[in-house]
This record gives sequence, C-alpha cells and structure tokens, in this order.
Amino acid sequence: PTAQPTAKPTATPPPHIHTHRHHFQTSEQRNMGRRPARCYRYCKDKPYIKSRFCRGVPDPKIRIYDVGHRAADVDLFPLCVHLMSDEKEQISAECLEAARIVVNKYMSTQVGKEAFHMRIRAHPFHVLRINKMLSCAGADRLQTGMRHAFGKPIGLIARVRIGQILMSIRTREDNKAAAIEACRRAGYKIPGSQKICIAKEWGFTKFTKDEYKLYKKQGRLIPRGAHADWRRAHGPLKKAGGTAVLSYELERKSIIEKNAREKAASEKAAAIKAAKEAADAYKAAMAKRAAARGE
Repeated sequence: PTAQPTAKPTATPPPHIHTHRHHFQTSEQRNMGRRPARCYRYCKDKPYIKSRFCRGVPDPKIRIYDVGHRAADVDLFPLCVHLMSDEKEQISAECLEAARIVVNKYMSTQVGKEAFHMRIRAHPFHVLRINKMLSCAGADRLQTGMRHAFGKPIGLIARVRIGQILMSIRTREDNKAAAIEACRRAGYKIPGSQKICIAKEWGFTKFTKDEYKLYKKQGRLIPRGAHADWRRAHGPLKKAGGTAVLSYELERKSIIEKNAREKAASEKAAAIKAAKEAADAYKAAMAKRAAARGE
C-alpha cells in the first residue's frame, strides 16, 4: 500500500501565547483619522506645491469644478452671483467638494440642472504635511517624536485672500433668490466668513450688462461658450486676425459712449416730460370734475 502524505506542521503558537505583532503596529499600518481643519486654517509659511521634489501627494477630493449647464451660451445666463472670502485663510479640498455638492443639489431641485452654471474658482494646490506617530495606549514611551518635524503629505488645500471669489453661479434673472440661497448654504461648508455679491458683469464675462448689450448690438463680441471675446478696433491686423474691426465698421469708443449717454439722457428727459404732462392732464380733469359738481 502507498504511504499517505503527512500534513506539514505549522508554526502557529498556542492561543495562550501572544506575539508582538498583536500589540504594536507601525504608523502606516494604523488607520489614523484626519486632523481637524483648525490645524491648517491659517496661511503661515510659503506655498508648498506638488513637484518633482515633493512626491507622493494624494489627489484632491474635488475633481469637478463646473456643474450644471456648462455648455450654455453666454447670452443665456446674464446674472452672476459670487461667494467671496472675507478672510485670509486656507480652505481644504474637502470643504470645496462639500460646497460644490450642496450648491449643485439645491440649484438642481429649485431651478433645474439646465438652468444654471456653477464654477469653483479656488483651486487646492498647497500640500499639507503631518508627522504621524503612534497614538495607542502607552505610545508616549515608544515614540514621542521630534519637535517641529517636517512630516509627509496628507492632503491639499487652497490659499485664499480677502475678497477672492470662491465660487460663481450664472443663471437667469428670475433665479436670483435661488442662487443667493445656494451660496448661503455653501458658506456653511467653508471655514471663516464669506460674502455674497451680485456681479455687475454679464455672466462670466468682463463686461457690464450695459456694455455687453451695447457691444453685442455693434457686433464687437465673439461668443466663446461661457465667455465672449473683444473684437479689436486698433493695432496691426496681423495680431488681431479675423477678429479685427475695421475703421469703417465702427466709430471710436469714446464717441459711442457719448452717444449712449446722450441717448439715455434724452430718453430720461422724455419720460419725465411725459409724466409731467400726464400729471397736468389729471389735475385738469379733476378740476373740471369738481367744477361740474359745484354747478
């Protein structure tokens, strides 16, 4: 008869004997939680960005910066609402992602996902570091660490200044209240204080609403998606290319602005004159009516 193979003995210790690996773990093996945002709130040192000297940086939590109807034409959304920072501080990528989610959720349910376009304007580039140490019971005798140690990268944050725009929402004029409420809710996800501002510009462009209407009527704007380019009226044709405006197409900008001001003043004077005439006619009718009653 053939011999049966015997099982190879294992080196497992008895259950009443414990090895050191059950007691101690390295800092990489232990799942440590994130530090609170208050530890990295203020701008202290120089910016420390990802480079060939700073490797192993984790990806930011926010990966999408535009939500809503991103492909909407520039003429579709004239209103723009900004959420601006009122402090010089550091905002983590987790905060920006939370703010993006709450704005997208509120605007989608209130006005529809095709009725707005939101853009995150702050980008997390600054790398955070942490000097990880053991935090189990009795770890103070095992690892106390060095003071002011450099640490390893753990995340990314955005360094913002006072008055910097954190996010912008462009939509229609009738959705103004919803956009303001969305920015207010997003402020609860971001540390520090913020301000909500109604932009004078048309959407995401650099032109005010009056300038945009005037230049569009003159044919000086070239739509570029969410923005609009300016057609040059001076300089070499080679530099301007196909976007140039020749002298016979357009007058000087100062003359155009002067004509626009004169037209607005004349319209205002005509409206005042019409209102006065209507008031005089009403007074005359009331006087005639009173005289008729007196007879």
